[in-house]
Amino acid sequence: MDNCDILQKKLGYFFKDESLLQLALTHSSYANEHGLEHNERLEFLGDAVLELCISRILFYGFPRASEGHLTKLRAGLVSEPSLARVARYLDLGGYISLGKGEESQGGRARDSVLSDTLEAILGAVYLDSGYDEAHKCIKKIFKDFIPESVELLPKYKDYKSRLQEATQSLFKARPVYALLESTGPEHEKLYRVQVELPNGTKVDATASSVKKAEQKAAGEAIKELSRSS
Repeated sequence: MDNCDILQKKLGYFFKDESLLQLALTHSSYANEHGLEHNERLEFLGDAVLELCISRILFYGFPRASEGHLTKLRAGLVSEPSLARVARYLDLGGYISLGKGEESQGGRARDSVLSDTLEAILGAVYLDSGYDEAHKCIKKIFKDFIPESVELLPKYKDYKSRLQEATQSLFKARPVYALLESTGPEHEKLYRVQVELPNGTKVDATASSVKKAEQKAAGEAIKELSRSS
């Protein structure tokens, strides 16, 4: 059993077209070095598939939970740290094709690389077999990360929430987000967002949606605050 078979067994899904899985595992750093296509378009698709499937799982799994509670839980489950935890559970880092620079900088252990690759794989499953198979795959790999009852639902705090709490505590003011630019064709746009902290520090990040770019920028801003404290 080769590495791809091992990974597919962990996913609970075997690809009809394994080239989709190989593409999902191809980071842009590796693609740029070898003149190949990378996984960012699949990541864009997988992000949407994941949110819909997790919404359905929570909707039927917690009939007594409020809309607000479900929204917070979904946000936690599809956040970068949460997806990275699922990716580590799958040992996904060992399967990713990375460029030399990204490899030397510890890319295999980085939350952003792991979470983006997981989303790309889910996008690939959707393309390979459609929504129902993608839903089965997501239900399987997230099974151990979803509580059994409403009372056990964790109160997740994403990067934006954590950053706002930190700036309120330190500066008595909130961070401000701004969309700096969007680039690329409509079907694969990239968005660059900047967050400005009350002390004047500015951090920007780029992602396949404004929401994800804001979260990434907030995560980097938290690191900046930690380094300066």
